[in-house]
Amino acid sequence: MADVAPLETDTPVRAVVGFCRTLRARGLETPVADVFTFVRALGLLGLRSPDSLYWAGRATLVRRPEDIGLYDSVFASYFGGPDGEDPVVEQLGATGSTELVAADDQDADGEASGGGSVSYSRIEVLREKNFAACTPAELAEAIATMREVSATETLRRSHRWRAARAGTRPDIGSTIRRSMRCGGEIGRLERTDRLPRARRLVLVADVSGSMEPYARALLRFAHVLVAGRTRVEAFALGTRLTRITRQLSSRDPDAAMVAASGAVLDWSGGTKLGAGLREFNDRFGIGGMARGAQIVILSDGWDRGDPGELASQMARLRRVAHQIIWVNPLKSTPGYEPLTQGMAAALPYVDRFVPGHNVASLVELLAALAD
Repeated sequence: MADVAPLETDTPVRAVVGFCRTLRARGLETPVADVFTFVRALGLLGLRSPDSLYWAGRATLVRRPEDIGLYDSVFASYFGGPDGEDPVVEQLGATGSTELVAADDQDADGEASGGGSVSYSRIEVLREKNFAACTPAELAEAIATMREVSATETLRRSHRWRAARAGTRPDIGSTIRRSMRCGGEIGRLERTDRLPRARRLVLVADVSGSMEPYARALLRFAHVLVAGRTRVEAFALGTRLTRITRQLSSRDPDAAMVAASGAVLDWSGGTKLGAGLREFNDRFGIGGMARGAQIVILSDGWDRGDPGELASQMARLRRVAHQIIWVNPLKSTPGYEPLTQGMAAALPYVDRFVPGHNVASLVELLAALAD
C-alpha cells in the first residue's frame, strides 16, 4: 500500500468525512446522503476490521464499476500504510467494534450522548431533531442534507407517443415507410409507446401562527423541491393564498427564503384553509395545475374557517389530483388524534396522512411521492 496520507483528526467521523472529501477532490461524486449512509454503516459494522471499512465505503460511495479503481487508489493512500499495515484503521478501531461517536454529539456535561452501542454523527442528530427545537442555523443545515435525495421525480405516461421497440401500440405508418425502403417487404413491425413525463408536484404550506415553529423549515423544504425538480409549484396559505414558486426558484436558499417571506403578507396570522383551497381550485387547480398532480398540504389543520367549505374544496381537489398527501407536524406527538374540525373535515379526502416534524419524516414523504 501507499504511504499514509496526513490525517489530523480526533474522531472517527471526521476521519471518514475527510476520506469522502478526498474522494470528491479526486473526482468521485460523494453526495451528503451517501456520506451519511457510510457513517451509519460503519456504526453498525464496527471499525476493527480494515475489510469492514473498505466494503462499507465501496458499497455506499461507489455507484459505477469504472469508479472502483479510483476508490481503491484513494482508500490505499488515505487509510493504508507501508508493508500492509493499516495504522489509521487501527486508530479508528480503538474506539470499539460498533461505537462511532462524533465530537459534536455530546450532552451539556460533555459526555457522549449515545448511551448505547452505536452513536450517530451530527447529521443523524439533525435528521431526528424536531424542527420546533432547531435554531435557524440548524434548520438550514438539516434541510441541506436533503438536497441529494430530493431530485427523484415521479413519471407518468403522457399523451404523446414515441418510437419504441417494445412499445404497446403498433406504428403502421412507420412500418409501411420502412418496408418501402426494402422493396415492400415488411421485416419488422414498428411500435410506439407513450412518452414519459414528470408528474407535477404542488406544495401548499400553512404559514399561520400555529404553524410558526415549523413553517420556515417546511418552506426551506419547499425550496429544495422547487430548485431541484421540474414542474413544482409552491403556495403559502394563511388568511389568503400566495403563489411563491418564483421566489423559491433561486439557487441561493437564504435569498429564496427572504424573497418568499417578503411575498407572504399574512405570515403568522390566522388560517382559512377552506377559502384558500377554494381560491387555489378556482384560479389554478381545477383548470389544469392539479390535474394528475401530487398535492402536498403542509398544515396542522387548525382552521378558523367553515369546515364544510374545507370539505367541499378537498372533494373538488380529490376528483382531479393523482394523490393528496397531508403533512401535519403534530402527528408525531404521542397520543395525537386528528380531532380539530379542520383536520377532521379534510381527512376523508386525503390519500396519505404523514408527520413533518423533522428531516427523517420529510425523507419518508419523498418516498411516498416516489410511489
